[in-house]
Amino acid sequence: MKTYGLALFVVLLVLCTASPVFAQGGGATAFTGPSVGAGLVLLGAGLGFGKIGAAALEGMARQPEAAGKIQPAMIIIAALLEGATFFALLVCLIKTN
Repeated sequence: MKTYGLALFVVLLVLCTASPVFAQGGGATAFTGPSVGAGLVLLGAGLGFGKIGAAALEGMARQPEAAGKIQPAMIIIAALLEGATFFALLVCLIKTN
């Protein structure tokens, strides 16, 4: 049920923020394929960072002696996810201009 609530919130947020964009005159194209795809990647990256942090903290709380092995793995995974997020941000900035 939490997932449906989050999806509904995202849809309402997009609909509320889309009206000022469509009010602009001229040939402004706000929702193109690359920008929507990059936005979804950024949303997924945010959820991924939250999941990584939650799982790492839960693992460290359950087994404090394993914290030395969990933390480097968490940092490596977060760095890989940040690289994909940065690439999606670049695609969004390049394709919308």
